Amino acid sequence: MSSDALPDDPGTLKAMLLAERMQNERLRQIIKELQRHRFGRRAESLPEDQMLLGLEDVEQSLAGDDAAKPMTPAERSARAERRRSNRGSLPAHLPRVELIVDIDDKTCPCCQRQLHCIGADRSERLDIVPAQFRVLVTVRPKYACRKCEDGVLQAAAPARLIDGGLPTDATVAQVLVSKYADHLPLYRQAQIYARQGINLDRSTLADWVGHAAWHLRPLHERLLARLKQRPRLFADETTAPVLDPGRGRTKTGQFWAYAADDRPWGGTEPPGVAYVYASDRTSERPMSHLEGFVGILQVDGYAGYRKLARRNDVRLAFCWSHVRRGFYELATPGPSPTTWPGSSARSRPW
Repeated sequence: MSSDALPDDPGTLKAMLLAERMQNERLRQIIKELQRHRFGRRAESLPEDQMLLGLEDVEQSLAGDDAAKPMTPAERSARAERRRSNRGSLPAHLPRVELIVDIDDKTCPCCQRQLHCIGADRSERLDIVPAQFRVLVTVRPKYACRKCEDGVLQAAAPARLIDGGLPTDATVAQVLVSKYADHLPLYRQAQIYARQGINLDRSTLADWVGHAAWHLRPLHERLLARLKQRPRLFADETTAPVLDPGRGRTKTGQFWAYAADDRPWGGTEPPGVAYVYASDRTSERPMSHLEGFVGILQVDGYAGYRKLARRNDVRLAFCWSHVRRGFYELATPGPSPTTWPGSSARSRPW
């Protein structure tokens, strides 16, 4: 910020200085946590999730101390201006509910004439309406003829995701999103619903998830089949802890991801990704998953994909980041005959 943009009021300048000092203190605390995570001993190094929890504690503590301090109107105005600059504007697609705060007496206090509106100050805040549960009541009237009395006519009952079940499709979708996208276990969801007076056992929610998974299986198969029709795919795999009730602990499973996205270079096909679970990481897994695929497969350095390339209808495109990683690991310890430019020619392997 240039000196011309600074206000001339001493009180406002003082408030801005205090705000900057508090911001610097907050950044110092974050840097200390990052340094501990990056350079601390292995026993003191924190995983990313734990580090974020620590940073949250620091930020909450600073915010609590900040709220307890009395502020002058100038300090309050400076802080509000700083928050507005950091926050930006709220998304335009959100519905707006206007709350008009007006004066009661619209007559001039001097001449008692009627005042006219010359403008208005508008400010926006983010509001959340808590989840509302409702009961959908399906009413199917019955009709009969007074003369014939030969039967009753009634509209067929609408299909349900779970025959005779309690939830609507939207309710099951909410349970799935909370479990798999927000990582909220079913027993915690049951506790949330209990606060609204809705008693749903965890096993009931699990039954809903199982039925939904069965209905979604054809969609997953269709998605994977459409992806295998694309000329280029990306493949990767990662570990996932899986419950192993027989041993009383977890075991390591594998999630394989097959994705396609041609948008960066002007492709018109929509992006997509399909996940496939497997109990191991053998080369037979991508062989079976990508049966029928013909084209270019972008992969990392895992040797299991090379067996797939032997079919002669799949070409492997390796990741440049993984190629660079090997050179970096060789060059980091110090001069190396294979990586150091100043090494003698006779020591090089080529």
